[in-house]
Amino acid sequence: MTWSRALKDAARSGLTIERTKLTPLIAVRGTAGVALVIGLCLWRGNPALAVSSAFGAFSSGIVTFQRSMRPRPVLALAVAGALAVSTFLGYLAAAHVAAFVVLLAGWTLLAGMAWAIGPVSGLAGTQTVAIMLVTVTLPTSVLGALEHAALIFFGGLVQATLIVIFPVRPWGTQRDALADALAAEADYARRLRHDPVAPFDPAPLMDARLAATVTARQARRRPVQLHGPRGLAERVRPVLASLADPVVGAPLEGPERDRARDLLAAAATVLDAVAHAVRHARPVRLPPEAMATLEVPATGPMLNGPARRSAYRLISLLADAVELTDEPVQATRPTTEAERGRGGREQGSRGGRDQGSRGGREQGSHLLRPSVPRLVPAALRSLHREARWSSHIFRHALRVAVVAAVGYLLGTALPFGHGYWAPLASVMVMRPDFAQTYSRGVARFCGTLVGVAVAGTVMALVHPGAYVSAALAVVCVWLMYLLMRTGFSVTSACVSAYVVFLLGIAGAGWEQTVQERVVLTLVGGLLAMLSYALFPAWETPRLRDRLADWLDANGRYALAVWEACARPAARRPRQVREALLDARAARAAWEKSEDRAEKEPVRHRGLSPGAAKAAGTALATMGRVTMILEAHLPAKDSEPSAGAAAFAAELRPGLERATKAVRERGPLNWSALRTVWERWDAETGSEGVAPRAAGLLLDALDELAEALSGDPEAREEGTQGTIPRPQ
Repeated sequence: MTWSRALKDAARSGLTIERTKLTPLIAVRGTAGVALVIGLCLWRGNPALAVSSAFGAFSSGIVTFQRSMRPRPVLALAVAGALAVSTFLGYLAAAHVAAFVVLLAGWTLLAGMAWAIGPVSGLAGTQTVAIMLVTVTLPTSVLGALEHAALIFFGGLVQATLIVIFPVRPWGTQRDALADALAAEADYARRLRHDPVAPFDPAPLMDARLAATVTARQARRRPVQLHGPRGLAERVRPVLASLADPVVGAPLEGPERDRARDLLAAAATVLDAVAHAVRHARPVRLPPEAMATLEVPATGPMLNGPARRSAYRLISLLADAVELTDEPVQATRPTTEAERGRGGREQGSRGGRDQGSRGGREQGSHLLRPSVPRLVPAALRSLHREARWSSHIFRHALRVAVVAAVGYLLGTALPFGHGYWAPLASVMVMRPDFAQTYSRGVARFCGTLVGVAVAGTVMALVHPGAYVSAALAVVCVWLMYLLMRTGFSVTSACVSAYVVFLLGIAGAGWEQTVQERVVLTLVGGLLAMLSYALFPAWETPRLRDRLADWLDANGRYALAVWEACARPAARRPRQVREALLDARAARAAWEKSEDRAEKEPVRHRGLSPGAAKAAGTALATMGRVTMILEAHLPAKDSEPSAGAAAFAAELRPGLERATKAVRERGPLNWSALRTVWERWDAETGSEGVAPRAAGLLLDALDELAEALSGDPEAREEGTQGTIPRPQ
């Protein structure tokens, strides 16, 4: 991608306004915290103190709006403590420019490294740098610095107290995450009706698992509806895929395919109803049409073989999902096909249902989040892991530290007041990747223009006093909280107007404020963009490593499943489960890297866009095939499979060679693995799910080899020579 196109796309992204669900009650609660702090300081008769102390409640409120599964009061208190420390240290060094610049650079470096812990930590670190730049402009003594720090912490304490006293939709984030996962499963079922190999994005399931990770105290208070459905949602996905797949499920055409489509449509309806019940804490309401589809048909098409087992398993899981979601109201679930079966069918259905219910409850009970003190070692390990020159987070931390120091010196040298606005603008827009930095830079400048223009016009026409300015500032805070998720340009406009009105409390002239704000914001944004151009951390060269990581994780998941198929008595469900979670994490890392690389204005030194998409599709297919086989694993008392054992024995070294070849631009060759599979397939006569799944897995691996051999980058390196995909 060229620089002109990259800048155009970044500008368009930054100025995009999203339509999203608003949360006015939560916005009112956060605004009330800011208003209380400003009002108390004005009541004491100190407008300057009101200006600085308001940032504590303001910044703490911003962090509590982020998508985090941690309790909101804990977030508010943690951020308030960090803001108080940064404020006090900044005051101690503010009298000496050289000392303050050194402190600012060091603190900004640590704040930039906080992105290694997570996005919420990175945002909190950015807020601490902003508060250090803003509050230290007011001269004071050491005791005054302590007072400022205490007031800033008090602002966060007020926000935490309001969250506890006035809870708005408790467990709302967890309910939304679980409901989104169930709704994603419903959408997947509908797409499978028309495309038997439709892709599935595992991100909603990953978010639901993250939301289910709670502290021991939260586990005791968690609603019953949040205990079991997530585990069942995990089990529904492979069953849906195995029922729809034309190789191991219902045939592609004919009466059985019609029956499979009807079951998939009914499953989507049930999952949507369960998602709605979880999201709104209500009983499940199922339409009679869906329940009729799940009944045993007296006449008409019937499923056979693996498809029949998948259908019984699916219906039993859906019944469990309804039962677990309806537990708070003791609702009666209808009789389904699985319960009306005869003989072995009924026993297998009940066994599968019991196993699904127990698995869902067990998984929900064991996902315990460590307390904040116990997270410190993990955070330190994350920081140590990213403390290397090749890390894009480390390079971001260096970049933002240098820009903050240079911006502060430049703002001080310019003939304006409030010179800290230049580094403040830089710090607030800079992110570890190119696209976000440039899009936020454009959005920040345009939003600032709108915000200062509106606020300046109001100040010029009305000439408000301190209390009216405070009221207008509070209104801007409410608008910012309310519209936070609509786009950075909108929030920038609200914040800019908020600053103009806030400085009006202290009697600052609006004419000077508007002029300084626009010019220094432009300077800060240009510094941020220039820094990324001069000292980038491109994601494109890392694509092959990310792809190799995904292949390795997928391979470990496939090996765990095939070994469980080869030796059922030695099957370890936890090993399979952990391998699946690792594969999902590797896929998420790949998709994030690919998305970043698509927006970078660099020559493709890693993978071309076409090769990256084709390789990603092949590995997603590999994961889907493995997941289908996992849904058909034999019972523990089943006979071992010599063919599956031979296939797994050859798959292990083949994956090791392939992972190395992907990193080093070498050819991929699966001829030995195909020979083993052909021997196995000939012995079984294509009977059974395992040999057919092995053939699908080989097709996916050949597609991966074809995608990488067709990459122009690979041809330049002379890495052709992969085996052709079999017809």
